[in-house]
Amino acid sequence: MGEKDKIELKGLAKYGFKEEIAEEVTLQAKMAPHNTGYSPTGFPKAVKRYRLMHESFNMSIEEMYYWTISQLRRDQSYNDIEKITDVFSASEQSAFWGAAQQRLSIQQDRVSQYMASIGKMVKDLFQLVRELRIIDERLEIYNNWKESKSADVTLKGLYVDLVEGASKNPASVYGLAQTVGFTTLPDLFFNTHAYSLEAVDRKVDGMKFNTSLKNVLRRKLYSYINWKEKTHKEMDSRRTFQLKYLRQHWDTIKMYMAWIKPHLRNIRRLQMKEKHIMGPDLISAFESSMIEIEILAKKPPIKGVHPVILATFEFRTRSELSHQQDNYAHRGPSHTGRGIMTLRTYAWTQEEIDNYKSYRDDETMELYSIIDDSVRAAMESLGDELEDYLKEAGEKVNIKKEQEKENKPRNLGMLDPFVSVAKGFGEIFTSLAPMDLFKSEKGEKKVGPPPSSARKTAAGVAKTNMWLVYKNYKKAHKMITW
Repeated sequence: MGEKDKIELKGLAKYGFKEEIAEEVTLQAKMAPHNTGYSPTGFPKAVKRYRLMHESFNMSIEEMYYWTISQLRRDQSYNDIEKITDVFSASEQSAFWGAAQQRLSIQQDRVSQYMASIGKMVKDLFQLVRELRIIDERLEIYNNWKESKSADVTLKGLYVDLVEGASKNPASVYGLAQTVGFTTLPDLFFNTHAYSLEAVDRKVDGMKFNTSLKNVLRRKLYSYINWKEKTHKEMDSRRTFQLKYLRQHWDTIKMYMAWIKPHLRNIRRLQMKEKHIMGPDLISAFESSMIEIEILAKKPPIKGVHPVILATFEFRTRSELSHQQDNYAHRGPSHTGRGIMTLRTYAWTQEEIDNYKSYRDDETMELYSIIDDSVRAAMESLGDELEDYLKEAGEKVNIKKEQEKENKPRNLGMLDPFVSVAKGFGEIFTSLAPMDLFKSEKGEKKVGPPPSSARKTAAGVAKTNMWLVYKNYKKAHKMITW
């Protein structure tokens, strides 16, 4: 592996895209020493790109956005439109900044409360699983009581230690053994195996010991069997309740996680972009703001390739609060200023579209993984027991990660050299022939790359549609067209 292969791919290269280079440069910038005049845009390299700037202090920026959306849907038949980016930034002294910070603090308070609750409940999850494990250990003794003498002896030991208090209690089995005439009581108690209250008298009456010893043994065995039957029912009921409570606990954690994710998304969107705040377009003393919107519009695929138009809007606005008085009072903002619309065309498969959306998600929604990773780490540390208990309680859950099966070489004995030679010829022939010929019917069929003609056709459709949107916008707004 070369040094270049060791470099970890990031950004667009991580998802298999080539980054687009900006071409809006002046001749002086090109001619400057050590300056090519080109800079990356942060977008994949497009088939075609149009850029339009419309600046007017009386222009409504909402009109540019909704006009383009309507044109793509109604006139160009792009019914599948997704919003990729929606960022709002305002200068620190503006009224919008104060309102946004108040909303941000409310969302942050909610998230901190939910995260504290989730952390406490995940911590309690360990205790619940531990209690269920202890109950199962005890129930295993109870369930094997009649089949195993060892289970009976173990349960008698628990009875003597936990219920009677062992040798500390003079009336216990071990306490009475220190009294004259009852020395053999522990041996008789542990070696007499009676499994019902009715069987106690039959077992004890057949023994050749004095009446006092047999009466004490009878009393101890009767109390022990009665304790075992009552506690067995109690243990079963407790386990059923604990399982239901564990499922309720798990559902509550999932509910909190579902509740917290919209708040995390809101926090990310309410946090203003550093690029806008530190840029020259936003001045703290001005009542100004920056808005960045990105939408992805696609048509049905042509042989697996979608015609795609990526529309990006960047607005520098002057915000005003207008007061309208009719039958009711309404006070709302109006945005006016400069709008930059950039249209890009692509010929992408659905996998490439998903990769681009994942690239944008990596930039904007990394907060989602905070809760998921912490809860997943707790689940993995608990092992398979939590999953087994939840499934037993009726919860559909799959915490186990699918592990790749290791291909272990088989020892074929004397046939091994011949099989190895055959495999070698097979690998050589497979490398020379198309891969589609050797796909197993049981294996997943790998979809090959779409033909270049399909990409060319999809790119042509997208370019034509984008040109019509660009041209119609200029004509509709009385700009120079050709």
